[in-house]
Amino acid sequence: MRLTKLSRSVQGKVVVVTGAASGMGKATAELFADEGAHVAAIDLTESALNEVVAAINEAGKSAKAWVLDLADAEAIKTVFDDIAAHFGGIDILVNNAGISLGTAIDAEDYPALWHKSIAVLLTAHTLTIRASLPYLRQSEHPRIINIASTEALGATKFGSPYTAAKSGVTGLTRSLAVELGDDAITVNCVCPGPINTGMTSAIPEENKAIFARRRTALKRYAEPEEVAHATLNFALPASQYMTGVTLPVDGGLTIRNA
Repeated sequence: MRLTKLSRSVQGKVVVVTGAASGMGKATAELFADEGAHVAAIDLTESALNEVVAAINEAGKSAKAWVLDLADAEAIKTVFDDIAAHFGGIDILVNNAGISLGTAIDAEDYPALWHKSIAVLLTAHTLTIRASLPYLRQSEHPRIINIASTEALGATKFGSPYTAAKSGVTGLTRSLAVELGDDAITVNCVCPGPINTGMTSAIPEENKAIFARRRTALKRYAEPEEVAHATLNFALPASQYMTGVTLPVDGGLTIRNA
């Protein structure tokens, strides 16, 4: 007999994961599938996305792929309606898709990189949230989890488009947590720190090791699955009183002074 009432299971829940073809998105899709959720996997890279979904289904779990450009508002609505029709609703939205673009403020290509960063990293969040809201409002345990970055809590030289967009995500999270509280929709944010993903693959391993030893308490880079577990925690039915939270998953990067 259980002594507690609140569930820590996402069995049977429908989760939408953007940027699911690689890195943290892939790990998130796999983790939710392992925990019994139906995974709607979204990405722009069709071949890699299909491989992720095929592996999930071959393991006896439930997933389906949707190829989508998150800059296309009309396509987003169509895809989310299709997801809800296919799985019977939407319970959880994980806004994970991202790019990393940066340059000097006075560089010639700065305006283009700025607009693309804001479109993919911030505006797309609002579009997917708007498309999912009719279905989240019908869910018993509706959840929105936005993936930002520790760049929203600090900054790196030449990274202002990325930093500004990710800072916008944390602000959007707080505001929508207040706005959607009447619907019992929780809205939270995960800020990953140094993670071994495609975005960091070009950094030499020696440089990663030096950075991690100097800047993090745990003195290492994390693996994508470690971030996925933080995302899962926000999605649990039991996590019904956490909203508007920005959670660093950074090995202690943001709290270390020296």
